[in-house]
Amino acid sequence: MTLFDIHQIDETIHGRVRLGIMAFLAASGTADFTSLRKHLAVSDGNLSTHLKKLEDAAYIAQHKSFAGRKPLTQIELTPQGRTAFLAYLEAMSRLVSASAM
Repeated sequence: MTLFDIHQIDETIHGRVRLGIMAFLAASGTADFTSLRKHLAVSDGNLSTHLKKLEDAAYIAQHKSFAGRKPLTQIELTPQGRTAFLAYLEAMSRLVSASAM
C-alpha cells in the first residue's frame, strides 16, 4: 500500500476561493471580474487578493481594458495554470482513493 504524500497538494490552488476560481475558469475558459465575483459570492477585495496570488504563480492572466467608460477585467487560465489544476485534481483523487481503503 502506498501512502499518500500531502506535499503533492498545491497550496496555491487549495484555498476555497482559489479552487473556485480555477474550477470556474477551467470550465468557462475566461470570465470577467464581475461575473466571477458574483459566482463565487466574495467581495471585490477578497477576489482581487486571490487573483493576485494565482497571477503571481502564473496560473492565471488578467487582461484589463475598458467597455465604454467602465473598466473591464478578463481573467483566463494560463497553460501552466491548466496543467497545475489538472495535477491538483489528480492529487486530490489519489488522496480520496487512499482514504477509501
